[in-house]
Amino acid sequence: MDLQKNTDLVSGQAQIIERLRQEIAKVLIGQEKLVDRMLIALIGGGHILLEGVPGLAKTTAIRTLAQALGLRFQRISFTPDLLPADVVGTLIYNQKDGTFQPKQGPVFTNLLLADEINRAPAKVQSALLEAMQERQVTIGDTTYPLPAPFLVMATQNPIEQKGTYPLPEAQVDRFMLKCLVDYPSRDDERRIMNRFTRRQTAEVQPVMSGAEIETLRGVLDQVYCDEKVGEYILDIVMATREPKTFKLESLAPRIEMGASPRATLYLNIAARANALLRGRAYATPQDVKEIARDVLRHRIMLTYEAEAENITADAVVEQILGTLPVP
Repeated sequence: MDLQKNTDLVSGQAQIIERLRQEIAKVLIGQEKLVDRMLIALIGGGHILLEGVPGLAKTTAIRTLAQALGLRFQRISFTPDLLPADVVGTLIYNQKDGTFQPKQGPVFTNLLLADEINRAPAKVQSALLEAMQERQVTIGDTTYPLPAPFLVMATQNPIEQKGTYPLPEAQVDRFMLKCLVDYPSRDDERRIMNRFTRRQTAEVQPVMSGAEIETLRGVLDQVYCDEKVGEYILDIVMATREPKTFKLESLAPRIEMGASPRATLYLNIAARANALLRGRAYATPQDVKEIARDVLRHRIMLTYEAEAENITADAVVEQILGTLPVP
């Protein structure tokens, strides 16, 4: 492996990524972590679940990213009366020739915003499973490939439980990242107030094409992950399943189910994508630690005892990261 050659390759892509950041910053103030996580999901070919109270610009962030990428964008507002056909499409009867013709749903796009995804019943949520995992949709007897790139960005409200449905574990596991969106800082909120209390609109220009995203994904394959970093990733994931093996006895009664093998894959991909965003051609343990909470928080199922003690999945991950030796 030619590390110098890969470093030059990554440096060239870093300039493109910086232009993308600047374009997004025309609309989105602060929330640098959110932008980073969206880019990691985009480059890593995964999906992202955003959780936060209303009004934190989750929808704005996703729409702005689509505009800056010049990609097709669709939004689905999930409601209790939504049907699977409203998401993937259905067959329409043509009276002229007596045949059924497919009518493709909004899932046939590049960036799909699933707004308040936990408001739809399980049958609608499961309609996204094939699209998220296989990048294809079956309507009737025919399977249709989805456009590339294809990325699902879903939002959910953590505080309002009336009229909501818990996401199925199989679907939650399909999301590469679950990002918690917090309130902006006082300085950022002042900038938001000064900019958006006037009737001025920022024009977001496309600065990256679908082909350039595919190029970025090819560069990601060249980002080096040392064997020791790989072992560190395995230790973190295994510690969620067998905490006693890693001298984390206090976590054993708190974890009902540990992270799935997808966590290992996504932690490796996300750590290398994090390194790429920072202009490096190699992943470090710090990249793993920075992204571990977003990869693991929705994959660790806690016991009732842990929930009664108000222990969160983030706290579990924090304890694991604080205990395991860093290579």
